[in-house]
Amino acid sequence: MSEQNQGMGASPSDWPKALFAVALLFSIFQIVTAAFHPVSTQVLRAVHVGFLLLVVFISLPAFGAKRPWQPLAWLLGLAGMATAIYQWYFEADLIQRSGDMTTSDMIIGITLIVLVFEAARRVMGIALPIICALFLAYGMLGQYLPGDLMHRGYGFDQIVNQLAFGTEGLYGTPTYVSATYIFLFILFGAFLEQAGMIRLFTDFAMGLFGHKVGGPAKVSVVSSALMGTITGSGVANVVTTGQFTIPLMKRFGYRPAFAGGVEATSSMGSQIMPPIMGAVAFIMAETINVPFFEVAKAALIPALLYFGSVFWMVHLEAKRANLRGLPKEECPNPWKAVRERWFLLIPLFILIYLLFSGRTPLFSGTVGLALTAMVILGSAIILRVSSKVMRFAFWIALGVLCAGFFQLGIGVVFGVIAALVAVCWFVKGGRETLTLCLHALVEGARHAVPVGIACALVGVIIGVVSLTGVASTFAGYILAIGQDNLFLSLVLTMLTCLVLGMGIPTIPNYIITSSIAAPALLELGVPLIVSHMFVFYFGIMADLTPPVALACFAAAPIAKERGLKISLWAIRIAIAGFVVPFMAVYAPALMLQGDSLLATFYVLFKAALAIGIWGVVFTGFLQAKLTWWERILGLAAGASLILATPISDEVGFALSAIFLAQHFWRARRAEAAAA
Repeated sequence: MSEQNQGMGASPSDWPKALFAVALLFSIFQIVTAAFHPVSTQVLRAVHVGFLLLVVFISLPAFGAKRPWQPLAWLLGLAGMATAIYQWYFEADLIQRSGDMTTSDMIIGITLIVLVFEAARRVMGIALPIICALFLAYGMLGQYLPGDLMHRGYGFDQIVNQLAFGTEGLYGTPTYVSATYIFLFILFGAFLEQAGMIRLFTDFAMGLFGHKVGGPAKVSVVSSALMGTITGSGVANVVTTGQFTIPLMKRFGYRPAFAGGVEATSSMGSQIMPPIMGAVAFIMAETINVPFFEVAKAALIPALLYFGSVFWMVHLEAKRANLRGLPKEECPNPWKAVRERWFLLIPLFILIYLLFSGRTPLFSGTVGLALTAMVILGSAIILRVSSKVMRFAFWIALGVLCAGFFQLGIGVVFGVIAALVAVCWFVKGGRETLTLCLHALVEGARHAVPVGIACALVGVIIGVVSLTGVASTFAGYILAIGQDNLFLSLVLTMLTCLVLGMGIPTIPNYIITSSIAAPALLELGVPLIVSHMFVFYFGIMADLTPPVALACFAAAPIAKERGLKISLWAIRIAIAGFVVPFMAVYAPALMLQGDSLLATFYVLFKAALAIGIWGVVFTGFLQAKLTWWERILGLAAGASLILATPISDEVGFALSAIFLAQHFWRARRAEAAAA
């Protein structure tokens, strides 16, 4: 076994036993606290961060790729866990003496802050720790700054108290969301992934679109959109579905950069794809205090436009390069794939139903996870039985047992799972299924680490911003610039998101910009949910824009192409991601925030037409190759439809009609001449 395989990058079966055990304990703790709530929210957050620190330090070295030196790794990891035990043991005392810190409080507080900074550096590089360190320095030294940025000054003990104790700093809302909803949904995705959900999605997409014009790329778009329903993580999506779709696209004639761009763009869209979306959607719902359903509803039409535009670009590029699909007989039967693995869809549909019926994400996630475990364990037992009647009876009996949950509580569900585990132990092939479930639990812990550490570290920013009130100063600057020009404020906010996104993941990007820019947009009359969505979308687009373009660089080794070249294609393919947020600000009906359904249909038609025409312009092809003046005309038509000035819609529709009519006429004449 190589040194690299000793850490978290390898398959769970290759992990060191101690790391495997810690990750397993982490997942069990999260499931038990979600189901039974045995501890207070403060203790839950502290132990969540303690586990994150322990997992990071025993698995990731300070530098390089080798296994960390174990004595120091365990010392740092256990020091991180000790901060959590301290919060748990002295919980009542800490509440009583809130703000009046003892020496031991100071030691624990400083240890926690230092360890979170170091863990974040190991997990995601130096960019986010530097940004958070600047905010920390502002909290301690801001009284010496000139002008509006000066604050009244805070003692070192006040800063430590703000960040390491209570729920304003490292244990703030993002950590709470990470310790509850996000962890459960990551586990849910890990279980479905281990059970073969990726295979179901790719086979289904392959069967429906593989034989069409440009089929392999369309499979990438559809399978990534479907994967978004269970993972909500863009870069993870690139690495999983991209292993299959990028080589397939290249095999059928797509340029490597285009293939990588399609996969990166589709995968990043998974974070805005209802019903589950990415971690940011849960943080947003908690931050602006609306049901998750409202966030998913607002994201629905923009997500459809986003994936629709990517699909359209792929289709046009395939027509331009005359790329055929796979032979029909090489494509799997989509309905056979569904028939073979239909049971995996049950937990997903029930989870969606619960989320959209007003249940909390915590409740929905717990039930969804429990059902997934039951389906995996149950199918290992009953799929070996040939009688369809027996299978049917088994699933009905399981359903009836689970219905007892509504009368007798979650304990019934755990009892059913325990019984299924016991049966699996004695059934042929059942032990492999139990191993699969164990691997899903530790995989869940692995995937939760980068998200959780980011959520903890951005608590530094939240703590300093709430202590000093600097957000209102920044909002004042944006308001001063944008009081006469909302568009200019939106462009500035977009640039802030894109620049921040060069160095940090989507979650901290959203938290920073929403705490600074979103209040200013609200003051300028942008609806609350639209202003937060605007910030969220451009946080995602930052993973596609040069020079950093995280999703594109994740696709680069698979596509065997430079990340920058992939990025240049990705921003052309993802044109809707840059256009829709601006349109939604001027026409909130696009995010279902309008008064009438008619207004929503009108703005949807307008947006689809604008994005469709721009897709043609950027690909340079519709029925025939575009001339230079057609490109200018198409660009003007799309821009007029997107602008929100008094007569721009009328001008846009007129230019679109001229553009399409003359292009089809010219293409037909060229065809006739060639014939």
